[in-house]
Amino acid sequence: MIHTLRLETQKRNQWIDITFLIEGFLQNSQIKDGAAIIYCPHTTAGITINENADPDVSRDMLRRLDEICPWDIAQDKHGEGNSAAHLKASLMGSSQTVIIKEGRLLLGRWQGVYFCEFDGPRSRECFVKILA
Repeated sequence: MIHTLRLETQKRNQWIDITFLIEGFLQNSQIKDGAAIIYCPHTTAGITINENADPDVSRDMLRRLDEICPWDIAQDKHGEGNSAAHLKASLMGSSQTVIIKEGRLLLGRWQGVYFCEFDGPRSRECFVKILA
C-alpha cells in the first residue's frame, strides 16, 4: 500500500518534520522489520534526514542553502524564475529510505525525516511505502 501525505507549506523555504506521520503509517502496517520509502514527486521540493532536536539546525540549513543557491531571477533563464528551488531540491534529493527494525524507524537519536519546500507556499504531497 502507498500512503499519501498532503502538506500545506507556509513559506518559500520551509522544512516540515514528517517523522511522526511516517511512524503512524508504520504502526498501522504492523510491519516489524523492513523499510520505509519516502518519495517526493515535486521538482522544487525534496526529502531529507537531518537533526530534529534543535530547530536552529533546519533554520541554519535553509539560510546556508540560500547562500549557495540564491534567487537570481534576472540571471536565470527558466521562465518560472525558480531555478534556485530546483537546485535546492536536487541537492536534498527526491526520496529517502529508512530501515524498520522491531516496528520502529531505525533513525539516529537526533534524526528526523523532513519534507523540504523550496518554492512555497504550496499544496504538496509525498508518498510513503512500507515494505516488509
